[in-house]
Amino acid sequence: MGKIADMYYMVNPWIVSEKGFEKSRSEVSESIFSLANEYMGIRGYFEEGYSGETLIGSYFNGVYENSPKENHVKYKGIVARSHFMVNAVDWLYTRIWCDNTPLDLANAEIDNFERHLDLRTGILIRSFHWKPNKETKVKLIFKRMLNMEEVTQGYQTISIEALEGEANLTILMGVDFNMLHKGEGQNFWQEQVKSANHDSATMIAETITTKQKIYAGFSIVASKSLDTRIVERDKFIGLKFNVKLKESEVFSVERKATMIVNKTGINEENLNQTGSQALKSQVSFNIVFERNRKYWENVWSKEDIQIEGDTRNQQGIRYCIFQLHQTYHGQDPNHNIGAKGLTGEAYGGLAFWDTETCCLPFYLLTNLAAAKNLLEFRYYTLSQAKERAKQLDCEGACYPIATLNGHEACDLWQHASLQFQPSTGVAYGIWHYVNVSHDKEFLYSHGIEVLIEISRFLVSRGAWSANGEFGFFGVMGPDEFQMMVNHNAYTNYMAKRTLEYTIEVLEEMKAIDRTNFHSALEKCGLLEKEYQSWQVCAEKMVVLKDENGLIEQHDGFFKLPQLDIHSIPIDEFPLYDHWSYDRIYRNNMIKQPDVLMFLFLYNQSFGLAEKQVNYEFYEPKTIHESSLSPSIHSILASELGKDQEAYQFFEFATRMDLDNFNRNTREGLHTTSIASAWMNIVYGFGGVRTDGKELMLSPTIPEKWESYTFKITYQERLIQVTVDRKAVKISLLRGDTIKVQIYHEVKEITNIPLVIDTRK
Repeated sequence: MGKIADMYYMVNPWIVSEKGFEKSRSEVSESIFSLANEYMGIRGYFEEGYSGETLIGSYFNGVYENSPKENHVKYKGIVARSHFMVNAVDWLYTRIWCDNTPLDLANAEIDNFERHLDLRTGILIRSFHWKPNKETKVKLIFKRMLNMEEVTQGYQTISIEALEGEANLTILMGVDFNMLHKGEGQNFWQEQVKSANHDSATMIAETITTKQKIYAGFSIVASKSLDTRIVERDKFIGLKFNVKLKESEVFSVERKATMIVNKTGINEENLNQTGSQALKSQVSFNIVFERNRKYWENVWSKEDIQIEGDTRNQQGIRYCIFQLHQTYHGQDPNHNIGAKGLTGEAYGGLAFWDTETCCLPFYLLTNLAAAKNLLEFRYYTLSQAKERAKQLDCEGACYPIATLNGHEACDLWQHASLQFQPSTGVAYGIWHYVNVSHDKEFLYSHGIEVLIEISRFLVSRGAWSANGEFGFFGVMGPDEFQMMVNHNAYTNYMAKRTLEYTIEVLEEMKAIDRTNFHSALEKCGLLEKEYQSWQVCAEKMVVLKDENGLIEQHDGFFKLPQLDIHSIPIDEFPLYDHWSYDRIYRNNMIKQPDVLMFLFLYNQSFGLAEKQVNYEFYEPKTIHESSLSPSIHSILASELGKDQEAYQFFEFATRMDLDNFNRNTREGLHTTSIASAWMNIVYGFGGVRTDGKELMLSPTIPEKWESYTFKITYQERLIQVTVDRKAVKISLLRGDTIKVQIYHEVKEITNIPLVIDTRK
């Protein structure tokens, strides 16, 4: 793959640690040590300020701005102005001076630097010794955390001990809305109102064009009485105080912060009152720490994956689960999962098509309510998808390739206008969710409306060829190295399944729930003859396949010039940065799985021989320029018995960010590929499949492992699977007896663990 690990952090099953500070890794570590609770996220930047390379990042889910730059290409269907998750408020703002020397780790004399992120509690701790002058040495300990339950709350403590000599300290703590959005090179906030007293400070600021408001306030409690002074400047308010420490004396200060987002135009007075009341009611750091510990204890009791014999990947997969849960756990159906979560500005904080295809499985088997909320986001943004379809001269609903608010944010026409993976991905997500949950109430109310409008779009965007075949012309599939192609297999196949499923649901509703059936028809203006005509489109859909089951990625793919991807020098990756744009499209090199992607999604619809012939044809042509690619290949390789190949792909997935494989972790974490890493173990080595009538498992074990254990929640049953070289043990930890397929044999899982031989 041309990917090499850049190993740096200490290996520990539950803690990510940095010992000794390397300035060249400052931004990478800011991403790695990010904290979030779905409502908001904060990068692991130094709150005391840092003059070296840094991205001071603070983000709130759903808080966005419109791009100040307009796309001057005025053709219809091309997005004129993008939007992005905006960098918000530095509520951790701190500045420290000792005898008038500012603390700045870019040039300070320090030693004993350590930073630890505890995955069991969600607390981030940083400590070091600082020598501001020849006579003085102090020890500083910074702690921070976000409240996982009262999600508007953040906490910080600072402890300073005079190790040598006396320390004359000056400390400034504040809230700062002067945050530079690095991707756009400007600030997007305007101050509304602010206030302060001896122990607290608050401010309300508003985004420039979207008019979203954030209340940010904090109060401080110190180990000794303070004579604070209020510091005010544009978009900033804080408290400044002096502290004098004798040798061996320790001073500590605790910040309790409240951040409340308002997106609906509430006036400043009401928002200020709400925020102030919330701030006053906050409990202490220690109380919230204990609550967070219990919160994470509950999470790990249901979601932990344990690996014996591989500490590096044990740490890696727990880090993935931790960051997935931080990014999204279904708190609000108005939220989605951005490609970088709440950890950076790359991809604008936007959600892509991999939410439903790569992230949803994690939530389907750990947190079904969160899975449903992901789909509710698409329902609540259906009107924007319908608007987008009209812009493309189509009917129905076309979901955006990239979005935060439901509108298309991608101003690259070749992606925004040619890729329909988001629409078929949403339909797939609905099908997958209902297949696992049996939630017909959601399907018959919200789901069917989305399915109808997607199907209507697909039929209006598709076309009939001269020989009477239906398909899609001038499109781009998941393999973004092939543009304006005809009959892309992924697009055609996923559209076919979408149409068939929509018709199936409508006929089912017509038979057993005529009230919701007629309501759906009326709401969508759908006549029976219209949806019945979709069946013909599905039946005549082109999927090019030879007699051996080899599926042609698109019409003419087999005739493209052959490129040996292994001949490409390593220093030419990523190709977008080193090749002319059109050069990428002139051969059969593949960016990420296309045919293999739908073989994974609808896994049980294809036989093993068909999967094998396609895998062996397409894998050697794939360069994995997408971070999602290795996991999908690993899962299929594992199913095909290519154990060594599966493991090689797996090693890349779980530690992609921890080991900075792509050399771009500084931009933020690869959140959706982190979800694929979870799938890599559960769907790959565990052999779990959720696209059949029953839950299926076909576990294998990597050669390097002694054993592994994972837990899934399936139809209100908590099931634990332990695999070692000799046996597979399946235990029902909660819920009623259930039938599952194990190695393609139906078995009943009861409260008595089932033990069977591990198969190769």
